Amino acid sequence: MPGTHDFAREETPEGPSPDPVSDVVRWAAFSCALVPVVLLMCGQSFGGAAGTAAGLVALTCVCHALLRQSERTAAKVSAEQASPHRGRHGRTGAGSHRGARRQGSGSPAD
Repeated sequence: MPGTHDFAREETPEGPSPDPVSDVVRWAAFSCALVPVVLLMCGQSFGGAAGTAAGLVALTCVCHALLRQSERTAAKVSAEQASPHRGRHGRTGAGSHRGARRQGSGSPAD
């Protein structure tokens, strides 16, 4: 039909998600909302469903913090591997003394 546009297909990115931790946390939040509803439908008391929801929220927050920490640690490790440590003052090798004057290889200094 002219004039209609399917915006849902344009917003859906192709390939993997840029932030997989956020995807996991979104699914966990969905579960935190869904589980108490199912418990209430199965005859669980409101207090029991609320306690379960609180426990799931606490567990989700802890997992989110641990995932972020592991991401930071992995990024730190990969950054250290990408740029090797060059020593105390950034010297590249044994003979790279700045400003040192040397005599010829075999001649003694006068």
